[in-house]
Amino acid sequence: MASAYLEQELKVGIEEHLDSIVPPDIMLLGEDNRVVALKDVVDKPTILSLVYYRCPGICSPLMEGIASVVDRSDMALCKDYQVVTISFDPREGIELGKRKKINYVNLMDDTTGTAVGWKFFVSDSANIGRLTQAVGFKYQKEGNEFSHSASLIFISPEGKITRYLNGTTFLPFELKMAVIESSEGKSGPTINKVLQYCYSYNRDNGQYILNITRVAGAFYMFL
Repeated sequence: MASAYLEQELKVGIEEHLDSIVPPDIMLLGEDNRVVALKDVVDKPTILSLVYYRCPGICSPLMEGIASVVDRSDMALCKDYQVVTISFDPREGIELGKRKKINYVNLMDDTTGTAVGWKFFVSDSANIGRLTQAVGFKYQKEGNEFSHSASLIFISPEGKITRYLNGTTFLPFELKMAVIESSEGKSGPTINKVLQYCYSYNRDNGQYILNITRVAGAFYMFL
């Protein structure tokens, strides 16, 4: 019984493939009903979210989390980075994706910028399989639904996986550092970890506060 449960756990989740290159010739169907290669989509730091649009569970909180952190971030969506959401259910069509996009764009302050900078796609089973395998996204079909995890996958303009942020809620600071790393093609988390260690986040005012004691500790740690 325990071994069967462990086997199931290993089939669902995220296996990080940092520094791996996502196949550039993965084909996607976009909101304009045109088929496009992934290499032509990822032309700037890209946050990839893999969902299925009919999901009754974690996908909605994930996309709400994206909308929330984008709104709170001082990074400019579309200019500094973009969000790409792809359904991993080959049965879903782009019309459903368009309706879902409208729902989440309407939650946000800058609806015009978001409409351009947050792109929705669908694809067929072969391309979905290549993509999910490349980024280490593991899921299991259970009846008409799927068992899967929630994660944001950061991809550099060159197609390299640079960072994973797991869960459904994200801090603006995490987003900013991950986008900066992605823009530089760096997957090394050292500077991000140090900065997160040196700052504490005040949820009441939404600001980061410099912790002098921790800064001193980090300084001596790296001497």
